[in-house]
Amino acid sequence: MSRLAVPKTYKLYIGGKFPRSESGRTYEVVSAKGAFLANAAKASRKDARDAVVAARASLGGWAGATAYNRGQVLYRIAELLEGRRAQFVDEIVRAEGVTSAAAGAQVDEAIDRWVWYAGWADKFAQVAGNANPVAGPYFNISVPEPTGVVAVIAPQGSSLLGFVSAVAPALVAGNTVVVVASERFPLSAISLSEVLATSDVPGGVVNILTGSPAEIAPWLASHSDVNAVDLVGAGDLDWVDLQIAAAETLKRVLPPESGPDAASPSLDRITAFTETKTVWHTKSMI
Repeated sequence: MSRLAVPKTYKLYIGGKFPRSESGRTYEVVSAKGAFLANAAKASRKDARDAVVAARASLGGWAGATAYNRGQVLYRIAELLEGRRAQFVDEIVRAEGVTSAAAGAQVDEAIDRWVWYAGWADKFAQVAGNANPVAGPYFNISVPEPTGVVAVIAPQGSSLLGFVSAVAPALVAGNTVVVVASERFPLSAISLSEVLATSDVPGGVVNILTGSPAEIAPWLASHSDVNAVDLVGAGDLDWVDLQIAAAETLKRVLPPESGPDAASPSLDRITAFTETKTVWHTKSMI
């Protein structure tokens, strides 16, 4: 007996929920050979604002969690992604037109990067912070703290690995994220949002927009409640103008990167979105 297939509806991911774009717009996602794959939501300025509101609302809880707990949460993402490996391999094969082996390698590397960053969650502060020598009966300690809400333009040439590579380091330090996925390869990013929604990541910590980075990025760069911008995947945009827009509200900005090593794992990507707080405390004079 034949049956009708149930096609998947790819929506946005904002505040832990899966809304359609408020504009009602979608765009066609096609395979490497031009075959229709799905309709993806085309996010609007209003969707970007809603995502920033959700990210800001969840910042206190995520930044206030212990570093050990954040590491556990990120590791849980890796566990769930491992369990759905076959789905992601299939999506990457259809979207990018690569072999199953190449798609599997991309998924495996994405899983490994979640694990790598999870391991740094309760360790990077010891490397990035320090006890400062002072002349007097004081302790003087510098510690890294999260910058806040980070807007990310994900690498555009990768379905999954580039997305994970840009998002994971911002989360390690306690930031929340609004990320614009690859316009051409958005399906794995939305499938990853289902992993996030069923893991221990609080709603609003990661917010995923699909559509045109050229349309959405200027609104995020100029938004006064966004604290930093990662332009790693904005190389084809007028990213100098985005830097200028970000400067109006004193945002920290990372420039575009290109090639297969864009957003490669590093401690620098964690500390890029931290602020150093220095605390003075008197020594006991007993």
